[in-house]
Amino acid sequence: MNPDASPARTEAFARLVLPHLDAAYRLARWLLRDPDAAQDVVQDALVRAMTYFASFRGDNPRAWLLQIVRNTAWSRPRGPRLEALDDDAGASLIAPGPDPEAALAQTEAHSQLSRMMARLPAELRECLALRELEDMSYRDIAEVTGVPVGTVMSRLFRARKLLLGQAQGNPE
Repeated sequence: MNPDASPARTEAFARLVLPHLDAAYRLARWLLRDPDAAQDVVQDALVRAMTYFASFRGDNPRAWLLQIVRNTAWSRPRGPRLEALDDDAGASLIAPGPDPEAALAQTEAHSQLSRMMARLPAELRECLALRELEDMSYRDIAEVTGVPVGTVMSRLFRARKLLLGQAQGNPE
């Protein structure tokens, strides 16, 4: 951490920002499609967040951190990738029930959704992940992505329409 950081600032950072590490990793993972690169991005983003925490004036540390993660991911030389998450990456998102067949069906459905989301353009995939997986409001997504709320709504509409088309067998 920053050697110039006061104990109070360090405590405030830990209290406000660190609870959102899981969301930061999930966003980086959805953007980069690589668990190692996602960890690197989150680590870089946390360093940036700690460095600039003194200038944080917002009321939403989650959106602030996710914006830093997003900017860090997009600034990487390769940027967001298009591959689907490997099958076991989604397994931790699924709580298997007592019925093995139901658990298998749910795992297969998640894998299919992951592959379909991977086919979406990165800006649509990122909005969809923030809304549906992170349960963020349109306003917060707009803050994270740096676009107007109307653009967020448009991207979500297009992403859902493309997913529906893929589910119905129409790739585009």
